[in-house]
Amino acid sequence: MLTINHLTKTYGDKKAVDDLSLHIAPGEIYGFIGHNGAGKTTTLKACAGILPFEGGSIRVDGLDIVSDPLECKRKMAYLPDNPDIYEYMSGIRYLNFIGDVFRVDPAVRRERIHKYAEMLGIEGDLAQPVSAFSHGMKQKLVLISAWIHEPKLILMDEPFVGLDPKAAFLLKELMHEHCDKGGAIFFSTHVLDVAEKLCDKVAIIKEGRLIASGSMQEVKGNESLEEVFLELEDDHA
Repeated sequence: MLTINHLTKTYGDKKAVDDLSLHIAPGEIYGFIGHNGAGKTTTLKACAGILPFEGGSIRVDGLDIVSDPLECKRKMAYLPDNPDIYEYMSGIRYLNFIGDVFRVDPAVRRERIHKYAEMLGIEGDLAQPVSAFSHGMKQKLVLISAWIHEPKLILMDEPFVGLDPKAAFLLKELMHEHCDKGGAIFFSTHVLDVAEKLCDKVAIIKEGRLIASGSMQEVKGNESLEEVFLELEDDHA
């Protein structure tokens, strides 16, 4: 579903991502962990077609993100780490805008908006302007917008930040449901215990370079993910 081969992204003399390769298959929840500045957000933005890159290739469901960006973007949803959305719009207008962008049938759209807004507890708030939403409510709104067109691939940058415990639980349920249908999820997180319980596979990045990847069991063995992460960080210091 997502194939990253030898990705390299530089900012001036600094390599933010250095020769990174990862393959995320249909049905997989793939966690991406590393300290701030390790290259997680840069990688996700490159996969989403937001950032250009100097080396390597990224393919979404077999399509190249550089040569076929629109088709790739139709197949995916991207949630940034901060839900910066159009604050002058109402919640429902924003969701309809996203539905228009992805050409979701109006009847199907209404059904999905109702389903996810009711599940996340913000259906009664959708008439309000986004500027009146709390951070957590905005996060729920962008979650609905990501699921509204049923993408094959969902990219998320720190999706659990700002969510209350119930919403975090519901997000995990949505992630499992999405992958059970054959979709794939690639997300970054600092919450290692969540990653350990939720992910099928995990990758650890440090200073732009991949230092470990594979199934959760392969990476952590008999230790906790937190212990392995700290050990690997020290070994590559």
